[in-house]
Amino acid sequence: MRILGVDPGTATTGIGIIEGERNSGFKSISYTCIKTDSKLPIEERLKLIYDSLDAIIKESKPDLISVEELFFNSNPKTAMSVGRACGAIILCASHNNLKVVEHTPLEVKSAVVGFGHAEKIQVQKMITKLLKLSEMPKPDDAADALAIAYCAGVSLTR
Repeated sequence: MRILGVDPGTATTGIGIIEGERNSGFKSISYTCIKTDSKLPIEERLKLIYDSLDAIIKESKPDLISVEELFFNSNPKTAMSVGRACGAIILCASHNNLKVVEHTPLEVKSAVVGFGHAEKIQVQKMITKLLKLSEMPKPDDAADALAIAYCAGVSLTR
């Protein structure tokens, strides 16, 4: 199974692609980030996210997309921005006939570290180990996207 994990954001959207099965383990295929310029109008930023993700989907041919579920924190402006990016991501998945699964940050941390309140660095170190990477994925958004993909992999192949 090939899973494309997405850590949504309008400034930086993390992308991580893994392949494998729960019993045999997962390996990282690739990871990157889609970055947009904050000076661009929101519609151009969302189009850039959509078009970039569409190209990644067409090249990598995932079986499904795993997205981190929107977590409403104390900053409504950030939540709105992430929600817009999520909309573009889910629409792109739909246009490519891909199933979308969403996982909360708690679920991702639990799947990767075994503890839902783990620190970000713990998740990054553990995903590096689980995917047998030679170094921690950078930037953080890419590491988070790999963790989101991994969460879907262990959740769906139980």
